[in-house]
Amino acid sequence: MTATTTQPVTPRSTGSRTAAIAVASVLAALSLASGALGAVSLWGDSQRDDQGYFSTATHRYTASTSALTTEDIDVEGDVPRWVAGDDDIYGKLRLRVSSHDGEPVFAGIARTADVERYLAGVARTEVTDIETSPFDAEYAEHEGTVRPAAPSSQGFWAAATEGAGRRTLDWDVREGRWSVVVMNPDGSRGVDADVKAGVSIGFLEPLGWGLLGGGGLLLLGAAGVGYAGLRRR
Repeated sequence: MTATTTQPVTPRSTGSRTAAIAVASVLAALSLASGALGAVSLWGDSQRDDQGYFSTATHRYTASTSALTTEDIDVEGDVPRWVAGDDDIYGKLRLRVSSHDGEPVFAGIARTADVERYLAGVARTEVTDIETSPFDAEYAEHEGTVRPAAPSSQGFWAAATEGAGRRTLDWDVREGRWSVVVMNPDGSRGVDADVKAGVSIGFLEPLGWGLLGGGGLLLLGAAGVGYAGLRRR
């Protein structure tokens, strides 16, 4: 009768198996994270309205000064073009603005430096914070004595609209520092406007599917590394 012997597992082999299992575990965790982020992106994309925007409710903003402005909006960063596409790097902004008392209204967006030069010495009110539920806006007033020229006479606006009734301002968001301005068309004091804001982020859907696909590849990688590690002798 022939006796069989079992070859002991060498420390090197055991170490290789342990390393493979550790790598597989990391890949599996990354796969889960990527899949979860992809699912969140696709869910967020599904919350857009019929026109493709994530929109706020309509809220009333008031100022006793000549202009109502936002704080500096700093758009920076680099969204890959394979995600965003050539014409929609940062998305789109849409404002629907109307005067609360039915009078004409002006709304525009421009680079912050141009807005600051235009409103130098002008009494203006800056929206510094917004609470959405319930809605509440906080303002900071900047004193001034100069009456501004009619906003529509300025040539620096990246996008602008003026008139009675509900006006729509659409802007393709671009990198830089920007400010939104709401005024009376003649630059007079006392701004009382109803504003609804919306953004369209074009890259959410491709980003979501890309993350899900990447998560799937990572999971396959984890399975392959784990299987190879368990087969080591």
